[in-house]
This record gives sequence, C-alpha cells and structure tokens, in this order.
Amino acid sequence: MQSKKLAPKLALAALSLSGAAFAQTAPAAPEPDYSLSANVALVSDYRFRGIAQTSKKPALQGGVDFSHKSGFYAGTFLSNVKWVKDFNGATKGGYEWDLYGGFKKEVLDGFTLDVGLITYRYPGNNSGDAGTPGAGLVGKADTNEWYLGAGYKMFTLKYNRTMGNLLGVLNSGGSSYWDLSAGFDLGNGLALTPHIGHQTVRNTSIASYTDYSLTLAKDFGNGFSASAAYVGSNARRAFYTDFGGRYIGNDTVVVGVKYTHSF
Repeated sequence: MQSKKLAPKLALAALSLSGAAFAQTAPAAPEPDYSLSANVALVSDYRFRGIAQTSKKPALQGGVDFSHKSGFYAGTFLSNVKWVKDFNGATKGGYEWDLYGGFKKEVLDGFTLDVGLITYRYPGNNSGDAGTPGAGLVGKADTNEWYLGAGYKMFTLKYNRTMGNLLGVLNSGGSSYWDLSAGFDLGNGLALTPHIGHQTVRNTSIASYTDYSLTLAKDFGNGFSASAAYVGSNARRAFYTDFGGRYIGNDTVVVGVKYTHSF
C-alpha cells in the first residue's frame, strides 16, 4: 500500500512531468506583428560605396527602423557629412537625412526578395548654385533611388538605380549600383561580411568605379556592438579629388561602435 507521506511527492512529480510534456508540445509563441528599434553610432570615417563622406573625419550617426511581419519596412538615417561642401563646392549642406521603405519577403526556402525606394537628402544644400565654387559644374546633391535585392542564405545581391541625377553629377539620371555581399556567423557574437560593389555613373564614365570592403563585427549583447572594416575602391583620382586636394576614394580602415534599442 502506498505511503501517505510519499503520495504528495509522487503527485508533485507527476504534475511536473505533465507540465514538461505540455511545454514540449505547446505551440511556439506567435510572431510579433511588428518590430521597432532605434540606434546611434560613432564611426571613424563615414564611407558610402567606398567614398569618404566626411573628408576622412569621424561621423555621429543615428537611425530608426520599423518592420512588419507582412514584409513591409521603413526607416530613416541621419549623419553629418562634409562632401557636399568639400567635393561639390557648396556652402550649405552639412548633414545627410535618408528615408527608405520597401517590402522584403521569403518567397522560397532560404530565398528572399527585397524591393523599395530610398531618398538621400542634404537639407539646405546649395550644391551648384550661383556664387559657389561648384556653380555650373554640379547640381543639387539630393538623390532618389529605387532598388531590387535578392538573397539566398548568407548571400545578397542588390541593384540600385537613380531617378534623376546622382549626388549632383549633371546628366547622370539612370546611374546604377550593384552590391554583392555575404554574412558569415563566426560564433561568439562575431560576424564577417565581405562586399564588392560597382557604381556606374551615366554619361560620366570617369566617375564609375568598383569598391570593396571586409567587415568584422562583434555583438556584445544588451544592444552594444563594434566593428572594424577594411574599405577601398579603384575610384579615379582625376574625378574623386575634392576642392581641398584630398583623394576621397582611398583604401582605409574604419572602426565604429553602435548601440541599438528595441521597443
């Protein structure tokens, strides 16, 4: 006959086992309808497609990103810049404000498609205006692009095309950029990202070039991360030298720290 002292223990054990069994068979928590995050970063040199945007000086950057489980996403990015003045010869235009949105979805196992629009704004810029060093040589710096991307597992191929001039280069509407990259998880919060891209500037072949980078990033948890990247290009000095005589397409190492907060 079962001991009365033992019975409660057996009942508790049975309850524990039934709870474990329930946990194993219970459905996974539903996917959140959306995610929202904000970030702030400091980089030693802001590079866009291999070209220095801050005349090889540090940049303070920030952004906000929203994504919905349907595949829709939108975001914004803000950074100080110097190229609008130093390269285009403007007297106004000291920061960049980007707005973007699109739709990204897995269409087959491991295969995703991404389509969207992005605008690069330089509020108040007078690039190309009369009375500036770049008058008649360039136009407004503001640029709009549409893009189409495809990803398979760790590889991503993306195509951007301008709607109008590219960053003030006259008669450059329809310029394009190809971007091929991959992401490798090395474990322990480390990720390695090789990249190669090619910028074609329509009607200004001397401005076309190839850029490349290799980035090592470390996720420290609690929203903190750091990165180091070797960045370079074969951009021609004859075109990518600013009014101060600086070549802004040189090879360099860029380091950065970033904090991201999810709401």
